[in-house]
Amino acid sequence: MSGIRILLVDDHPVVRAGLRAMLSDFEGMTVAAEAADGAAALRELDRLAALGEPADVVLMDLQMGAGMDGVTATARIKANSDAGKAAPPVLILTTYDTDADILAAVEAGAAGYMLKDAPPEQIREAVLAAAAGRTALAPEVAARLMGRIRNPEPALSAREVQLVELLATGMPNKEIARKLFISEATVKTHLVHIYAKLGVDNRTAAIAEATKRRIIRPA
Repeated sequence: MSGIRILLVDDHPVVRAGLRAMLSDFEGMTVAAEAADGAAALRELDRLAALGEPADVVLMDLQMGAGMDGVTATARIKANSDAGKAAPPVLILTTYDTDADILAAVEAGAAGYMLKDAPPEQIREAVLAAAAGRTALAPEVAARLMGRIRNPEPALSAREVQLVELLATGMPNKEIARKLFISEATVKTHLVHIYAKLGVDNRTAAIAEATKRRIIRPA
């Protein structure tokens, strides 16, 4: 496939410059625009579409300082697509490979998930796959997802992973319930299941075990 126009989204100018240089070396790929966070990315997509030069793929970082994060932006782009508006596939390119990050990106509608330390050729193939409507996963990410499926030990559900992330911030049950729009009783039920799956009996141990297993990022 040729003529792929890419919107590059990352909060670090040096990283964007390096990615632009790498992508420009690939035949048939052009960095059409750049953005430093998710909100700016949404504006750039609208601008490019208005010019009649829409992006074919969004290469999106996950964490972007105080700006809109990549998961939120991905969900907004996917919502546009679901509403019948033209919206390009989003390929996540990040340093994070925890279950929490991967599941959040997949649930938001990302077309693929790659790591920044991947060889250039892998990133090129991922961009091609995303532009063609296929899924593109870094080998490490695919292995983690397959591990969740094949592991005989019960894996945390996406909701349970989300809850452990909130636990790690020190948030009490009442605030977690408000954040997730569930009751405190439901939070307590989730905690019972989480403790059982992780083989622990308290919050501190759950956070430590989830971090050790790379379910959530280290604090």
